[in-house]
Amino acid sequence: MQSTFSILFYPKGNDIDKNGNSPIYARITVNNKRSEFSIRRKVSLSKWNSEAGTIRGSSSEVGDFNKYTAAIRIKLHKIYEKLLEEDIIITSAMIKNIYLGKNIKHKMLLEIFQEHNDKVENLIGRDFAAGTAERYRTAKKHIGEYILKEYGNDDIPVKDVDHTFITGFEYYLKTTRNCSHNTAIKYITNFKKIIRIAYANDWINKDPFVHWKAKLKIVDREFLNESELQVLVEKDFGIPRLDQVKDVFVFSCFTGLAYADAKKLSSDNIILDISGERWIKIKRSKTDTRSSIPLLAIPQAIIEKYAESPETASGNLLPVLSNQKTNAYLKEIADLCGIKKNLTFHLARHTFATTVTLTNGVPIESVSKMLGHKSLKTTQHYAKIIDKKVSEDMKALKGKLANYSNMENASTNV
Repeated sequence: MQSTFSILFYPKGNDIDKNGNSPIYARITVNNKRSEFSIRRKVSLSKWNSEAGTIRGSSSEVGDFNKYTAAIRIKLHKIYEKLLEEDIIITSAMIKNIYLGKNIKHKMLLEIFQEHNDKVENLIGRDFAAGTAERYRTAKKHIGEYILKEYGNDDIPVKDVDHTFITGFEYYLKTTRNCSHNTAIKYITNFKKIIRIAYANDWINKDPFVHWKAKLKIVDREFLNESELQVLVEKDFGIPRLDQVKDVFVFSCFTGLAYADAKKLSSDNIILDISGERWIKIKRSKTDTRSSIPLLAIPQAIIEKYAESPETASGNLLPVLSNQKTNAYLKEIADLCGIKKNLTFHLARHTFATTVTLTNGVPIESVSKMLGHKSLKTTQHYAKIIDKKVSEDMKALKGKLANYSNMENASTNV
């Protein structure tokens, strides 16, 4: 709705201090109705130019003041223009309150985070995996604890998040929470999505992550070599809980299934091809991508072993314990097998990618499809591990061949 609009800066002549300085006010007039507010600056009345609404002079102080009033004028005009676009009745008081932030209910950071997490929870099994929802819950928990520690508040307006907040949160994760570099970066990346939501909804004017770059450190992933895997396959503990965990772990070593996928594996995921060969066809819980894995003899035997077991009566093919218990028992299994590596369930997936497949000449494209990777780049990291192993083996070979060189030199000198 069209209206008349003007801005005037003027000194309060009846409020002069002992130095002859008067406070400056901004007057907004809309349809002949005024609203005023102090701009929190004082000037000498002798320097005031009432026609221009500025002060006279050429000093840096004069320049700074005039730039300050010009910035206020520009901001007030922008507010007015935005209200015009909304086609509402505009008042001078409305413009003043928007400028001073009095009528704005700031969106709070943790409130936005919780709204996002609630949506993720409701979409588990469709757009998100349970593990993804858990990571967002943990990221929000860490943000809440950081705000309480650093700001002494339960929450802060999302507009207060800046580069200092982000780097401070990263430092908090690495020190107070004792997170590794990569774990800290992943939590910040979860937090980054919340800020992008705020930016997309115009709850903040700029993206504070513009100058923050995520740099994950490349970590060499451990895996069982052929001899370690052989020891594990042949080991009979005589203790049901350890044999059960070992069997599920070995199953993953020969299929590449992650813990969540091994736990939900059912007969519906076993498919016969036209030649009668069995395949595991399953959507990964983590990425929702499809894995297609030929069922080798060892994992087939493990499925048959537990076919009539009470632990698989619920319809799942494997007797998978909780993740916590599984990894705890794997530490015990490693000690009993003389394996010095940090045995976790996920190490089985690495073992499948390296020792079972790539080392035996399976093309990396096939390995990537079996692992259910979205990008071949993810699988290529395992190939780098194999290259490193080849390099180490060749160095050992060079040492052995050096003896031949010494023998040749000795025969030449005779």
